[in-house]
Amino acid sequence: MSQGRRRPRGSVPLLITAVSLVAGCTNAPPPQLVPPEQAPAPPTTSEPARPMPIEVVVGVDQLEGGFNPHTLADLSPTSSALASLMLPSVFRPDPSGAPRLDTTLMDSAEVVPDAEKFTVRYRIKREASWSDGAPIAAEDFVYLWEQLRSQPGAADPAGYRLIEDVASRQGGKTVDVAFSKPFPGWRTLFNNLLPAHLLRDAPRGWGSALDEGYPASGGPFAIRQVDLDRGEVILERNDRYWGPPARSDRVVLRALDKTRQVQALRSGDSHMAMFSADAGTIQQLEELGDQVRLLNVPRPATMEVLLRQDSRALSEVEVRRAVLAALDRPALVEAGTGGGPGEQLPAHAQVLAPTEPGYEPTEPPGTPERPDPAEVRRLLTEAGYRESGGAWMRDGKPLNLVIAAPFEHESYVRIAEEAAQQMRAVGVQATVVTPTSDQLFGDMLATDPNSSEAGTAGTVDMAIAPRPAGGDPAATMASAYGCPGSGQDEQPFPYNAAGFCDELLQPTIEAALTGRMPFQQAATGVESELWEQAIALPLYQQSSVLAVRNEVRGVDLGNGLAGPFSTADRWLGTPAESDGY
Repeated sequence: MSQGRRRPRGSVPLLITAVSLVAGCTNAPPPQLVPPEQAPAPPTTSEPARPMPIEVVVGVDQLEGGFNPHTLADLSPTSSALASLMLPSVFRPDPSGAPRLDTTLMDSAEVVPDAEKFTVRYRIKREASWSDGAPIAAEDFVYLWEQLRSQPGAADPAGYRLIEDVASRQGGKTVDVAFSKPFPGWRTLFNNLLPAHLLRDAPRGWGSALDEGYPASGGPFAIRQVDLDRGEVILERNDRYWGPPARSDRVVLRALDKTRQVQALRSGDSHMAMFSADAGTIQQLEELGDQVRLLNVPRPATMEVLLRQDSRALSEVEVRRAVLAALDRPALVEAGTGGGPGEQLPAHAQVLAPTEPGYEPTEPPGTPERPDPAEVRRLLTEAGYRESGGAWMRDGKPLNLVIAAPFEHESYVRIAEEAAQQMRAVGVQATVVTPTSDQLFGDMLATDPNSSEAGTAGTVDMAIAPRPAGGDPAATMASAYGCPGSGQDEQPFPYNAAGFCDELLQPTIEAALTGRMPFQQAATGVESELWEQAIALPLYQQSSVLAVRNEVRGVDLGNGLAGPFSTADRWLGTPAESDGY
């Protein structure tokens, strides 16, 4: 340790002599010398100890990779959480759930009056930038538009397919978006913008470039470390964020199974947890008493069973109706939720989720919840099948259904296996296949049903899939059940996950999308036909349990279906045990 600057030799004796001489000429007593043991401590160059960073540790179900919030394949609580923490959005839900301009990112967004075509002008704040210093600009709008209108397996593409052009003004900070037709739901577009300058030429492209997170952040936090093997993502405060800084220094997402989630909350190793708890786990959480508060978090997705009318086995409506008559719906819900909070949100409509404004059951009265073997026999007999040796046969071949579920999502697979078992119980053979999410939603379910390409028509009869919620309801209806159409270059867009296109319904769907018909009026006719044709069986709205310990402050459910991570910049955790990562 440094002891300060040394005095020249002889300086101390000279000083004493001088003092003595002065004292001899005065009546004042000589000053007392400071004893060595009372001398001031020499200056030090060591830095004071820095305070530990404030962190919030959050337990989650799993970190399986795949964080693109715009794809059905990656639609999960984790992708929604990271998007809320890191991706900028033009509009965010207000307390009523309606979209409100995010003035942290935007100066304005408004329809241009007297424009030749329906045009919206967006003005981005000058200071808005990605964490690598690149501005958030028009190219990010262009990139999202180009991908969502054309990529298979997009979560909600209908609104983007109405856009004809995205033009840059004023160095990219003003964006003019021109539509081919009016689109009243334009405020639901351009949420969760992605850094185009890093992704446009990414080697792995749209399908897998975001498998391990985002290469840059435009939100209050940025990724510090991703370790999918350990099941941990560490986010730290984004120093380049131009808005109000986050209250905590970092947020740690840690994947744990249900038992360890409860243990971590009990011990304080986790400040909070958001996961798909089953009934047994909820009971364990309740036993923690006032250590935690428990909240149910509805998610922006409805779980459903799709019946592909383009498949060879289900091309006839009588057979699809027979399948629905064979299914035990409460048992499928139980398989997916395990008695967790999703069980309290049963879905009985084809477009809106149970917690969305305007939701009402549209299911025809008298639709059975439990299997109806007599109805199964009647419908399959009408379709030309005959029972033989415990199986349903036609033209010497058994009725054999292929049920697909993405293998990354355990709840989807459980539902598929339960459905297969129920089909076998009535003599219908069933096989469960578990492709990757990208394979299922990006290839097998999204291509032209009339195509003869391998891996498309005829290979999947039923699929367990999510139906996105929380956007513009007319756009949701068009994305889930509308005919795909084509771009200006006449290149056809990908099909919806149901492989459904009804040319007679399409004018009604388009009228709702463009505002020429009120959504509720259009939905009445569309949903009636969807139930009649047995295209999809909605099960329940996905939901998670949020458990929060008392020492973390500022946590709430967020507005609309945005979820608690949308307010993470206001979370205040506790000092970390170490500064290391």
